[in-house]
Amino acid sequence: MAGGDARVGKQLVEQYQCGSCHAIPDVPAARGTTGPGLDGFGRRSYIAGRFPNNADALTRWLVNPPAMKPGTLMRDLGVSQDDARHMAAFMYTLR
Repeated sequence: MAGGDARVGKQLVEQYQCGSCHAIPDVPAARGTTGPGLDGFGRRSYIAGRFPNNADALTRWLVNPPAMKPGTLMRDLGVSQDDARHMAAFMYTLR
């Protein structure tokens, strides 16, 4: 993922407490069940069942999910564009 560092992204996923809603491999205590598990995310075709799984869409999704899919349970956590790029780089390592 251009402009993203997966190691930094993993730290940010922990910082933003993504694991409170999602089960995430290699992230301690990330055992949430409200959202889908993220195992294999890098192989998925779609984000939120609607958007093509590409870097641009994922970054926009992480920055403001409700703007892309009104009614989603995923909240706007105040993720910056830079943080979203790093988080996306980490998520694409989940194969």
